[in-house]
Amino acid sequence: MDLRTSSPPFVSGGGSGLAGRRARERGDALFPGAAPQDAAVESPAAPTEAPVAERRWRAAGRERLPLWTQTRCGLEPRTLAALGVVLVVAACAAGGSFWAGRPEAVSAPEVVRAAPEAPSPAPAPAPADGTTAPARAPAEVVVDVGGKVREPGVLTLPAGSRVADALRAAGGVRPGADLTGVNRARVLLDGEQVLVGVPGAPAPPPGGAPGAGSGGGGAPVSLNAGTAEQFDALPGVGPVLARRIVDHRTEHGGFRSVEELREVNGIGERRFADLRPLVRP
Repeated sequence: MDLRTSSPPFVSGGGSGLAGRRARERGDALFPGAAPQDAAVESPAAPTEAPVAERRWRAAGRERLPLWTQTRCGLEPRTLAALGVVLVVAACAAGGSFWAGRPEAVSAPEVVRAAPEAPSPAPAPAPADGTTAPARAPAEVVVDVGGKVREPGVLTLPAGSRVADALRAAGGVRPGADLTGVNRARVLLDGEQVLVGVPGAPAPPPGGAPGAGSGGGGAPVSLNAGTAEQFDALPGVGPVLARRIVDHRTEHGGFRSVEELREVNGIGERRFADLRPLVRP
């Protein structure tokens, strides 16, 4: 006899809980191999702990958000975190731009003032006695050397050269030439002629002794060979003026003519008229 077909009907529900439990126990005793098919339906599997914990954390985080965010935006926490990162990056970029565009203090360029021009020197006052300013001395003198020299001719020598320099430039004196009357220490004048050993050649007379030309009928004093003592002995010339004559001769390379005596400071027209017959170049 098949017990499964003749078993009483299974009471699945209704009545008290005790009656239902007894009915299940009897069914299990009659059909030990059969498992209740509705067990899986009546007792669903418990949810895992992970989704529950995640929901709890989300709810706790949402409760801590501002009210306007919860009610209006409805943003998720990760969205808010991303938005916060974007805001931080934007704030850093704005701060860097502000720092780069901040005005910097620039020092004003130093003003360079031009140096004041030096005043031009005032022209030297003219001599009180009406004499003209001394003429500029030539840098060279041209002399004609002839007679008993090795290379006679016209020579150009530096200003202030002496007769000995002219003889040396002409190749020297020939052997046996008579040098009597040739003052080799005399300063040469521009355009002068120097003759050596020529009969009848006018030899320059030596400077007179002190006191010559003072009205005693002596020879005129040479302006190029005279000494300060000789000039001092001339009428109207004292030690100071005599020294000026010597200094002028040294500075300008000698006197080319008697008229140049006017260029000496302190010799006016009246004094020059008195000295003119008493001196020579």
